[in-house]
Amino acid sequence: MLHDVVVEYSPQAGGFADAHERVTRAEIAKRLAALMGFAYAGEYDPSAHYPGRVYFVPSDTLVGVEQAARLGITAEHHLFGGVVPHPFVATKVVTHSLVEPNAYAPEGWSETFPSQVQNVVLFGFSVFTPEQAQAAGERLLERGPVRLKPVHATAGRGQRVVASVIELADALAAIDPAELADAGLVLEENLTAVRTYSVGQVRVADLTATYYGHQRLTNDNAGEEVYGGSDLVIVRGNFEALVQLHLPESIRIAVKQAQVYDAATSIFPGLFASRRNYDVAEGLNALGQLRSGVLEQSWRIGGASGAEIAALEAFRADPDLQAVRASTYEIYGESPAPPPHATVYFRGTDERVGMLTKYTVVEAHDDAR
Repeated sequence: MLHDVVVEYSPQAGGFADAHERVTRAEIAKRLAALMGFAYAGEYDPSAHYPGRVYFVPSDTLVGVEQAARLGITAEHHLFGGVVPHPFVATKVVTHSLVEPNAYAPEGWSETFPSQVQNVVLFGFSVFTPEQAQAAGERLLERGPVRLKPVHATAGRGQRVVASVIELADALAAIDPAELADAGLVLEENLTAVRTYSVGQVRVADLTATYYGHQRLTNDNAGEEVYGGSDLVIVRGNFEALVQLHLPESIRIAVKQAQVYDAATSIFPGLFASRRNYDVAEGLNALGQLRSGVLEQSWRIGGASGAEIAALEAFRADPDLQAVRASTYEIYGESPAPPPHATVYFRGTDERVGMLTKYTVVEAHDDAR
């Protein structure tokens, strides 16, 4: 009988997740259990006695090193995701400097991280008051249109581009100052003709997989442009194994930027993660110049996780396999059935987003052996 178990975990009691997210996380937890030789035990029950090891699949990055330790999570091999010491570290607001050196910032804030990554991110600021937001917006508008990025929005939702001081004022007026003080807001130079790359690494049991790829956009059931999936090339091993592939120059730059960003996270005491994903944008600024930079990090289960798990399963099944191509798809509305060889994570009607199909396919890469 198996005593080691994989459990799902929602750090915020009573927190709401869309049906497709709940179903997807459960399926990923089941596949991780099979991969590790553990049993799947459903949602974590704090009153239960688990006689063996417990591996967590949280819905979000876990905040608080001591809180995680109380669950028995003290190292990356205890979860699929990550642990950070302060809430802001888990969001995109960690990426940029404050608009002024002594501006208000949350507990634990350090300018060391944004200063270390400033050459691998876009030009922008993180703000926590309306006054900071106004000042940051005006400085950025001198260079061209500005993108306002709510900290907790996902899949590209909730962002707004402003091109004038009037538009900036209108956008900021709609933001609750209390929410701004608590979570923050990112203001960043806006790019056009954008291509978004994904660079990341997952470590589960004795397996390490590292990858690059790009994201696809699609229209949701309301017509809004959102995340539509990822196409990844995934290698067995670390970043050094990844750069041994024949990479296009734009990919090589994105991988290097993600590596710099990833290395800089060591300044945060207690941070660890088994799943590290970085979005890197490449596009044109207001002057038509090509710009590239890390947008944000993800140390939790994400849109590309189906592809990550598929790669780990392929590497486990074939010890000689060195690289695969894996793609995730998120298709809104009526759509043909997924391919027969696909792993389907969700196909049905979500109570909030409507009809949606999510699946993953994997195949060998040219440099597979």
